[in-house]
Amino acid sequence: MRAHDSATAPSPIAVSTSPATTARVPAGTVQAALGVIAFSLTFPATAWGLEGFDPWSLVAVRSVLAAVIAGGCLLALRVPVPGRRHWGGLAVVAGGVVVGFPMLTTLALETSTTAHAAVVVGLLPLTTAALSALRTGIRPSRTFWTAALAGAGAVLAFTVQQSGGALTTADLYLLAALLVCAAGYTEGGRLARLMPGWQVIAWALVLCLPLSVPAAAVALSYDTPHLTAHSVTGLLWVAAGSQFLGLVVWYRGMAAIGVPKASQLQLAQPLLTLVWSVFLLGERLTVAAPLTAAAVLVCIAVTQRARS
Repeated sequence: MRAHDSATAPSPIAVSTSPATTARVPAGTVQAALGVIAFSLTFPATAWGLEGFDPWSLVAVRSVLAAVIAGGCLLALRVPVPGRRHWGGLAVVAGGVVVGFPMLTTLALETSTTAHAAVVVGLLPLTTAALSALRTGIRPSRTFWTAALAGAGAVLAFTVQQSGGALTTADLYLLAALLVCAAGYTEGGRLARLMPGWQVIAWALVLCLPLSVPAAAVALSYDTPHLTAHSVTGLLWVAAGSQFLGLVVWYRGMAAIGVPKASQLQLAQPLLTLVWSVFLLGERLTVAAPLTAAAVLVCIAVTQRARS
């Protein structure tokens, strides 16, 4: 990371046809994919964290730890404070990605399995693409939307099949998490065209410190953490991996290839999470999982080739 590096030059967030932009597309795709891999471990890590912390203390402490890492990087590199015009967007990122999504999904995971939560959150790519289109005015092609809807439909069908069609409290938490996270991703992708992607999430985390520090103190005063290998590993991963490092490469990837296309890579996230849930949590998958995986991978291929 450098103080003044940038994932892309100031240009429209969709992929252009210039040679320079085309040359950056593969790197942007790799960065976004690394972000998806980091995010796919979030739910299993959260489940581990909940073995030793309650939801409120887990979310508050992860935010503080991530902000300490981010603030250290900003100080070490002597990054100047963003202009006043950027703070509104950073507040949206903070509210959606730093506070809203972690809190809502952690509450959901108290009563939901990681597999179920993962497939519901599989609707995030379509939600992000839709909000991005509204926010930026960019209109992806009909082929893009057809493939995106097909991928979302496959994920939704998998969800309904797993839950028996019943909408639970955990599902309501997860649907709310979709909306706030999509807003944070969209605004973060826009800001990543104007400043390095890692600085977007770093400043958003620092912005939350006046709230997260007292929240962590209050939450821990009512909680009695059980520090086990699982709970500590889970906390460290959601703080450093999911909350900071994963978002660093994710925002850089979005800036390089565009929010709509990057968001469709997340169609693979629930399926990766299903794999982690088997290996790390011992959850059992149904036969529908590989069928959904095949359908989703086809949709990803189509959306990545469709021109915006």
